Amino acid sequence: MDDSRITRRDFVAAMTVLPVVAAIRGAAVDDVLIVDFNDAGVRQGTSRVPKIVKSDAEWRSQLSPISYQITRQHGTERSFTGPYWDLHDRGMFRCICCGTALFTSAAKFDSGTGWPSFWQPIAEENVRHGTPSHGYTESDVTCRRCDAHLGDLFDDGPKPTGLRYCIDSVALRFVKFT
Repeated sequence: MDDSRITRRDFVAAMTVLPVVAAIRGAAVDDVLIVDFNDAGVRQGTSRVPKIVKSDAEWRSQLSPISYQITRQHGTERSFTGPYWDLHDRGMFRCICCGTALFTSAAKFDSGTGWPSFWQPIAEENVRHGTPSHGYTESDVTCRRCDAHLGDLFDDGPKPTGLRYCIDSVALRFVKFT
């Protein structure tokens, strides 16, 4: 008998284990590390959470038409039209799609552009972006948990980072600190 042949028992065992291994590997790939904050802006720790993936129909039913266009289709709202560009209240800005904490008012500054601008995110783990642009090209900023397009990153911000996260108001939900 040839020892290189697979027995029926080996085949059944492999078919039983394969879906389990695939599920474990898939879960690890689809999970993201997020820093959690309560609505008072206090860091609650990090947690590994499932990536949020929805169909276009689900996103459309959850979001306003303009929020859908900006966050899911990488649009840009007109400057000086969003509700947060001139907001000076103390609070936190969460993702409109999934609620992940993104920015605080402590890092917000008036860039004169007509969009909310921040010199840093509340936690670098909660956003994803490329290299900051010099203003001529765009460097997308997205929510790490749900891939919502938030705005763009530029290298013309204030100290201490020199960065300007230029974010569309309709991609955010403001939570006022009490």
